Amino acid sequence: MINSKITGIFRNIDESKIVKTAEILINNNINAFEVSYNSHDAIKQIKLLKEHYPDAKIGAGTILNIEDLKKITSETEPDFIFTPSINEEVLKYSKKNNINLIPGVFSPSEVALCLNYGFRLLKLFPAENLSETYVKNLKGPFNNADFIAVGGVTKDNIMSFFKMGYLGVGMGSSLIKTDFLKNNDWDSLDKHIKDTLKAIDEFL
Repeated sequence: MINSKITGIFRNIDESKIVKTAEILINNNINAFEVSYNSHDAIKQIKLLKEHYPDAKIGAGTILNIEDLKKITSETEPDFIFTPSINEEVLKYSKKNNINLIPGVFSPSEVALCLNYGFRLLKLFPAENLSETYVKNLKGPFNNADFIAVGGVTKDNIMSFFKMGYLGVGMGSSLIKTDFLKNNDWDSLDKHIKDTLKAIDEFL
């Protein structure tokens, strides 16, 4: 579903800069992107990315309810869907319609519910302040679940998430620096992405 250790999260990125941003990420072997549904012109941006980079995995995030899910899937055909939380209507609809859903979970009961619907790859959110053993403890009873860490992942702490057992991470402004975009400083953005990837060399 997602073949990149890092998923780039696009939230409120100017439309004129989204294609160039994706190009730099792809050149660094990051080829999975989530466009947050609460971004301006999210549907248009997803279509734009899919048009320019058909081989990348382009998904939609911050899907909160069944109405959002139906709209985004009917208009853009995203490769995957991220949610920040659990909505059982969304789980049911996604299972029925074979949607690649990556639900947002936080508690063991939420993990169990998602597994009951057949969703094994889960987004643990917010991951920033969880203990080092949290994923290990979850994978005790739920050994067939895998987790993507989202929320608070940075260049300085990214290694710790992989050591804790996360399959991947999602990164927004900590990877796609707002200042670099604002100033069209593409070289600095490229260097920052390369430095972030260097931190997890052994897991790539």
